[in-house]
Amino acid sequence: MIYPQELREHTEIQEKDHPFHFFFNEHPAAKSGGMILHLHWHEHFEIIVMQQGRAIFHIDSRPYDAQPGDVLLVPGGGLHVGYSACEGELAYLSIVFNRSLFQSWAHDPVHRSYILPYLEGSLALPVKPSLTEPACTGLSALLEEAASEFKAKRPAYQLIIASQLHMLLTLLARTYLPQQTPITPSKALTQHRDRFKSLIRHIEATLSDKHTVAEAARHMNLNPYHFCKLFKKLTGQTFIEYVNVCRVREAERLLLESDLSITEIAGRIGCDNPNSLTKLFKQHKGMTPSQFRKRGFSQL
Repeated sequence: MIYPQELREHTEIQEKDHPFHFFFNEHPAAKSGGMILHLHWHEHFEIIVMQQGRAIFHIDSRPYDAQPGDVLLVPGGGLHVGYSACEGELAYLSIVFNRSLFQSWAHDPVHRSYILPYLEGSLALPVKPSLTEPACTGLSALLEEAASEFKAKRPAYQLIIASQLHMLLTLLARTYLPQQTPITPSKALTQHRDRFKSLIRHIEATLSDKHTVAEAARHMNLNPYHFCKLFKKLTGQTFIEYVNVCRVREAERLLLESDLSITEIAGRIGCDNPNSLTKLFKQHKGMTPSQFRKRGFSQL
């Protein structure tokens, strides 16, 4: 699968010998429809474990409802983004790992038969295994144990976590391998993703401009109707909603990393005036830009 380099997140995995990392994502005041995971992709595999609240994750153009205990598998290179589907407290665990984590099994014939096809990408596991196999609803317990090992960092925790992740893949392969056929990438979808790359680069480089559906559709050589369908499928949002999210994210950065006034920031991100920025920011963050800046500085 080919995705925009501009959306590529260079997720840092500190331990090169045991390439995995755990991210504990907490949103104490999530807003329904608010973005909790920005649109991106990376070469590593990712496992999302929903712990509290409810969210919708769009992974490779498909939406998946996630509630406590649900496990989602993001393939290496998979485009993904997440939105809150609740108000209040929300938390989820992200486990990111590289295929080289299982290098020590490389010469094991059983590993090569069952696990390697998934690591190489010739076969793909379902994003939400519990949708097709009820027995997979217990996967979160194994992953929560791995998270506890990561937090405690007792001696040789790396080996335990690697074994637990390998066990997870083995259990999934045992379930799904007999019924799978090799993946055949969609040429049409690949072509659209190439165009999408150019569009995202254009949006992020020109946030101060007035972006319209008609202009964006022309950029991708599509008619507006098909463009809107494609964009919604890829991101889970309308084009205008996505542009506004980009503007709010850039405003957040400028509020915390610069001394620019609210008026100056509004101009930088394409808002007509400070009031437009305040309205947009409050809609997405539940507070004004000034309140956000004060809270950010108080936490430094």
